[in-house]
Amino acid sequence: MKALEGIRVLDLTRALAGPFCTLMLGDYGADVIKIELPGLGDDTRHWGPPFIGEESAYFLSINRNKRSLTLNFKEPQAKEIFLRLAQRADVVVENFTPGVMSRFGLDYETVKGTNPKIIYCSISGFGQDGPYRNRPAYDQIMQGIGGIMSVTGGPDDDPQKVGIAIADIGAGMWAAFAILAAVRHRDQQGEGQYIDVSMMDAQVAWLTYQAGYFFANGEPPKRLGAAHPNLVPYQAFMCGDGKYLNVAVGSERIWQRFCQGMGLEDLHDSPDYATNGDRVRNRAALVPKLQELFLTQSSAEWVDALMPSGVPCGPINDLADVFSDPQLLHRQMYLEMPHPTLGSVKQTGIPIKFSQTPGGLDRPPPLLGEHTREILRELEYSESQIDEMAEKSVT
Repeated sequence: MKALEGIRVLDLTRALAGPFCTLMLGDYGADVIKIELPGLGDDTRHWGPPFIGEESAYFLSINRNKRSLTLNFKEPQAKEIFLRLAQRADVVVENFTPGVMSRFGLDYETVKGTNPKIIYCSISGFGQDGPYRNRPAYDQIMQGIGGIMSVTGGPDDDPQKVGIAIADIGAGMWAAFAILAAVRHRDQQGEGQYIDVSMMDAQVAWLTYQAGYFFANGEPPKRLGAAHPNLVPYQAFMCGDGKYLNVAVGSERIWQRFCQGMGLEDLHDSPDYATNGDRVRNRAALVPKLQELFLTQSSAEWVDALMPSGVPCGPINDLADVFSDPQLLHRQMYLEMPHPTLGSVKQTGIPIKFSQTPGGLDRPPPLLGEHTREILRELEYSESQIDEMAEKSVT
């Protein structure tokens, strides 16, 4: 049995933040019903190339463990079907622009009238209130506004976005956490509630020690590339084979071991580098010395030299390296699952390992409307009613 079996989620989301939230819930057993527009579906079904067969690789990456139901909310009967589903559901997740669900007549208060215990989560760029509530929000916009881009990139480079859509994915993760907290409250107190998740809020919450730096001295932190603002050496270095190696000297004990592994006892004994504070102040002198030395051997050779000394280090892998890494393969983070038209599809694995209630890859990413008839039968509609709804473009 999975941890979330028995939890039914009505998923009105598209793109990334919402689908990642519901992916997390589905991986651990929730019955996620992905509600999509007939004929079109989630926007990401069309995001490509690359495509695998007729399916978008983007869509396939974030929509497993879901059933697809098509509903056209311009038709009153589609709203009726949704509210009928909501009576039997635990959670609604949507990521439309604030106000859209009210125009559909499917806002929280309406759904709550059908099911007082419903947990209704809205994910948006800026939240449901405030002066920016109606602004459009895409990940890169949010990485900029939330401050992440201001601290990402080299000192002399333009601000850089992170290489994955962390504003979207982060908001989805916060939403999944919030939903489970609300389920706990409902189970204890018998009441549902409304959850407002903002991509901007989620970004600001992630600023943590960078925000602490600003709070301490009132100066916005500067971009340091792959370096750490508070620790030296704690960054990436190019090695003799052209590959990069990360090292993380997080304490004076590690500094001693680092110097031993690198053959730099003279630096360890220098008062200019005796403590981390000294090394931070003398970063401009120390880092070039280390970079020159790292260029004398390959990244693998430096890993072999530093690991026995207990120095945290590791190569900067590309995705070909990642998905052939023996630790990742042992942890089953690279999997394949059957697919109705593609034979099988590759997937990232389940990141959280439970001893008693493990997650699983049980349903492949659904074809558009693949489960419409199945779900309508569960709602006790007859075959003739289901046929009629299809003819009228309700589903």
